[in-house]
Amino acid sequence: MYDLHITLIQSDIFWEDPVKNIEQFGTMIDAISTPTDLIVLPEMFNTGFSINPHRCAETANGPAIGFMREKSAGGDLMIMGSIMVEERASCFNRLICMRPDGFSDHYDKRHLFRLSEEYKTMKGGRAKTIVNWRGWKILPLVCYDLRFPVWSRNTWENGSFAYDVLLYVANWPKSRSSIWKSLLIARAIENQCYVIGVNRIGKDGYGTPYSGNSMIINPDGTILVSVDEEKPAVLQSKLSMEKLRGFRESYPFGPDWDHFTIQL
Repeated sequence: MYDLHITLIQSDIFWEDPVKNIEQFGTMIDAISTPTDLIVLPEMFNTGFSINPHRCAETANGPAIGFMREKSAGGDLMIMGSIMVEERASCFNRLICMRPDGFSDHYDKRHLFRLSEEYKTMKGGRAKTIVNWRGWKILPLVCYDLRFPVWSRNTWENGSFAYDVLLYVANWPKSRSSIWKSLLIARAIENQCYVIGVNRIGKDGYGTPYSGNSMIINPDGTILVSVDEEKPAVLQSKLSMEKLRGFRESYPFGPDWDHFTIQL
């Protein structure tokens, strides 16, 4: 059974400055010496959580996606991170899942943050994306989605789980860091999966501070690895498929989960 080697990058983000951010994350990626299968960057890693499409939005062939394509191919790995994308006269907070062959999957953030004007300037997605990568099924979501457990709910059909890893990229404020940690743990327990949360540090252009607290959580809700608050870090760990399957077999709750549909 194949282990999945994960690298999380927790960093400050230069406000609405894609050039500096791409350079910064490029330097951090180039310094990684341990082989990895997946690198995860924070939400809007190239600009910070901005609602200014005139400064921050790029097309599907823009510089941030080009950067992800280059680093993915060079390391024979997948890179995930969200950016603001303009498409068909609408803007999306889009999580890109870049493969080393240059092709990518993506997920458009469903729940747009009501305490800012994200819901006024961007269009919400209407579908989840489960990414198959090196024998693992991964459900990538974005920040505010964490507060909505129905949207992330795992399913069990004919002896198979819909996904193995639930992943969140975020710009989650320091003032609500306890909620961040509590909800990540809850999502792991209720979905019997690994949960990955990658958050930024520093302050954004509005003066909002971020504490990071990036982490990987086991299916039983225990923290596998985590990063100290407010410190830049490259965090590496591995996920064990053997342990995940053993846990699910020891606690076979999947067949008892409720069946439901979501109306959008």
